[in-house]
Amino acid sequence: MKNLYELRKFLLKFGTIIYIGDPLADLELMEEEMNELYQVNLITQDQFIQAKLIITREKEKLVKG
Repeated sequence: MKNLYELRKFLLKFGTIIYIGDPLADLELMEEEMNELYQVNLITQDQFIQAKLIITREKEKLVKG
């Protein structure tokens, strides 16, 4: 995963579609979903870290405007 689009595609593999219409809320839900997937060992630590970095980067973009 390198960007938000790829993260969304990755989550789709697990049957997860996240779209609320509020970009920040979408990111927070993605973060929660990745946390759950990692806790139940459905994703690797590397995938988890990559997703967290993408989400953090996207949140920073939203805050800076």
